[in-house]
Amino acid sequence: MSLSNREAVNRALIVSYTPYFLERRNFWFEENLAKILRARKTQTFWQDNTLFLEKGQKVNLSEILRKLDELGYEKVFKVQEPGEFSQRGGIVDVFPVNSKFAVRFDFLGNKIENIEKLDIEIEDEKRQKEFLKRKLKSQKLFSDLKGLKAGDYLVHLDHGVGKFMGVVPMEKEYYLLEYGGSDKLYVPFGLERKLSRYIGFSTPKISRLGSTLWQRTKRKIKEEAEKFARELLSIFAKKEIATRPSYKEKEISESLDATFEYSLTPDQIEALRDIEKDMETEKPLDRIVCGDVGFGKTEVALRTAARVAENGRQVAMICPTTILASQHLNVFQKRLKNLPFKVEILSRLQPKNLQRKIIKQLGEGKIDILIGTHRILSRDVGFQNLGLLIVDDEQKFGVRQKEKLRKLKPEIDVLSLSATPIPRTLYMALSSLKDISLIRTPPEGRKGIKTHIASFKKEIVKKAIESELKRDGQIYFLHNRIETIENFKKFLTGLETGVKIGILHGRLKEKEMVKIMDDFQKGEFDLLLATTIIENGLDLPKVNTLIVDNATKLGLAQAYQIRGRIGRSYIQSFAYFLYPKGKLTSLAKKRLKALKRAEELGSGYRIALADLEIRGAGNILGKEQSGNINRVGLNLYCQMISQAIEKLKSNYL
Repeated sequence: MSLSNREAVNRALIVSYTPYFLERRNFWFEENLAKILRARKTQTFWQDNTLFLEKGQKVNLSEILRKLDELGYEKVFKVQEPGEFSQRGGIVDVFPVNSKFAVRFDFLGNKIENIEKLDIEIEDEKRQKEFLKRKLKSQKLFSDLKGLKAGDYLVHLDHGVGKFMGVVPMEKEYYLLEYGGSDKLYVPFGLERKLSRYIGFSTPKISRLGSTLWQRTKRKIKEEAEKFARELLSIFAKKEIATRPSYKEKEISESLDATFEYSLTPDQIEALRDIEKDMETEKPLDRIVCGDVGFGKTEVALRTAARVAENGRQVAMICPTTILASQHLNVFQKRLKNLPFKVEILSRLQPKNLQRKIIKQLGEGKIDILIGTHRILSRDVGFQNLGLLIVDDEQKFGVRQKEKLRKLKPEIDVLSLSATPIPRTLYMALSSLKDISLIRTPPEGRKGIKTHIASFKKEIVKKAIESELKRDGQIYFLHNRIETIENFKKFLTGLETGVKIGILHGRLKEKEMVKIMDDFQKGEFDLLLATTIIENGLDLPKVNTLIVDNATKLGLAQAYQIRGRIGRSYIQSFAYFLYPKGKLTSLAKKRLKALKRAEELGSGYRIALADLEIRGAGNILGKEQSGNINRVGLNLYCQMISQAIEKLKSNYL
């Protein structure tokens, strides 16, 4: 905004709330005002992204309000922060993102009678810009509209909950939302960050457009979100004040590009950049990398581990099963064999004398990267200089387990990997208590998994098995009852498909499990009849059919994770979720419907949100928060918490 002492009540420049303008200091707009005004006469970019108002100017008030909306400003009950505007009759208050203070425009009809500076000012411009960038990023994170269908409820930042009716093409494309009394709202493409899915625990109430109820509701919940944010920050205070030396050297780890047989996806590159930025600061990183099974989370973890080891600090990678730990060991040793890092594994399967030897070397600093199971958390395991804890499949670990090492050493970095983060962790991530990086881009050539949901019929099972055998593939068959798994093997044999069957379940000894998975990988049998233990299985590209018996017994996130065990190559894969004949419960219907809707690649993040919606908020945020969530939707509520935390951290208002 450009306001000199003499011009303070005469004119104002308001620019769009976009990264392009947030990169510029406020004085840039003052110095270049004349050039900007000239550019507005001929250049579409400046016409679309700026608003210039003068005292005495005749302009339609409704057009000004529409323009502020298109510039990305949020309509609020009372302006307090940059990027907001409010309207009461002919008075419009705006806090431009290119200004240190808010401005009031007084309209008489369609004429600007007066412009005055409000007593709402920012002291630290640099902090202001950083806060605005983070706020913009969080808005985009919460506005995932992929797979949107007519009838879904959406929350508009300025107008509240409406029903999505479809996309309407006019001079450009618009999202059409319907409100109470058949009111309609057209939201132009490009303003998606103002929209978020409604995720709540009851059917939302929809009000008329233009009512002040939404602004009052939003203000009240924002105030309560700030109180809740203070509570959350006090819980995480120890983590917030912890520091460690920033990471400097970065030569050896960069050579990993040469040994990676694929090209990094854009999302992998972005996740690695996020982590690199974390490492350049002295604040311990606490980041969750969320991406579908097979989307390259392990590669991100491996490169991060190498970066830490290069700086002389040790890495611990904890996995939920020995099978998964063994797989990671093979990958790490293969990729790091030409680098001066020693990688070892620690699990209960190893002989006691070997475990003691590894623990001794670990304490002496002779092991750089240790991969293992819960055994890593045992009392006799000590590190000389632990710098990074990687938690793979983090939803398999309790909070106490994950915090055990951090309590011993609050300054360690924590990197969590998950395809479907448990709701509590997802909530923490979205609330700025954890940072989140999303890997949504599938590897080149990967296809979505075709998902079928039907009542159990032996004809379906037989056809699915025969189809996979014809193309020389393998099958996972999930039967989650150990007591009847042998009888079920007889049933499958009786289908006379000629399939060779192996059995895997949790009551087998770990050495037996590892051997069975190894035999399956070598093609000794075609079908692995197993319990949910396959949830943490190996990466087997030949397994491209999954059949689940009694799918209603699985949680949504668990079913999604298990489905991710197939489709690890360019071959089309198929998943069959079968339920017993008879009526499905309402909850089971919702779960299976959500799974079917998330057929496309990269759906893990939305599955976690749907899981959160289905499970309810009582055990996640506390029952006292459920009412607030129902009124504005989980996405917007978490966004409010996130921004409240950022504001408290910055402490600049």
